[in-house]
Amino acid sequence: MIQANKITKTFDGFKALDEATLHVKKGSVYGLVGPNGAGKSTIIRHITGIYRPDAGEVLIDGEPVLENPAAKAKFAYIPDDFFYYLQANTKDMKKFYQGLYPNFNSALFDQLTEYFPTINVNRSIRHLSKGMQKQVAFWLSICTMPELLVLDEPVDGLDPVMRRQIWSIVLAEVADKGTTVLVSSHNLRELEDVCDHVGIMHEGKVMIERSLSDLQGSISKLQVAFAQDDVVIPKELDVLHKIQTGRVQTLIVRGDAQIAKQMLASQNPLLIDVLPLTLEEIFIYEMGGVNYDVKDILF
Repeated sequence: MIQANKITKTFDGFKALDEATLHVKKGSVYGLVGPNGAGKSTIIRHITGIYRPDAGEVLIDGEPVLENPAAKAKFAYIPDDFFYYLQANTKDMKKFYQGLYPNFNSALFDQLTEYFPTINVNRSIRHLSKGMQKQVAFWLSICTMPELLVLDEPVDGLDPVMRRQIWSIVLAEVADKGTTVLVSSHNLRELEDVCDHVGIMHEGKVMIERSLSDLQGSISKLQVAFAQDDVVIPKELDVLHKIQTGRVQTLIVRGDAQIAKQMLASQNPLLIDVLPLTLEEIFIYEMGGVNYDVKDILF
């Protein structure tokens, strides 16, 4: 659905994007993560056709997005700061969206009213809280019936209940209509439950781009304890990190968890358990060989 090929962008001598390449499959939920200043919002503004790249190209469903109304008609974009006319209320912005999007679904707009009970559609949007403004943005964008939904820090300012509700609406669109979602966030914990593909950015580059299943199958976390202190961990295990507390060792190893467990079991341990790895931990250890502090990327 999205192909961003070697995008480079420089602002006043600062290279915000450095041959950044990103691919989002149709029907997937792709999480774009990284620290502030990594280039997430900049690449999104290229994907949505707001910025012109210094080099490279962006294609939406095979079409160049820059100055291409047909390509732009396929997506809805929710930036961190929602645009609205100064005196407009939600009903006014609904009419505005209807004029822009011929597929705007008024019946769906009415159906979703119950999901946003705190929104007074007759009240000026500028008098709503930032969280309520974000709800209005989601409400209107979903009703455009987009093939692609592009979200930049989408649930900042929302309480936990509304966050869950927003994600349930978005994932329902993915399941029912095959909507493709690109979501930018620096919060890995938030994306872990909703994304099936993830890309991580640092210093204007997409450093890693993989499916969650590939990531989860590539690194394992095990706890093991031995009766003796002199037990040697098999050399065949690619141990990325080890922490020992008393007799208990926590091992981060590259490869399949069950194979690693079988190899450790041959040493007759007192106990051995496979522990779940968070997406955050996977990225920390997956990127451990790169010459920068991964903690700066994730926190």
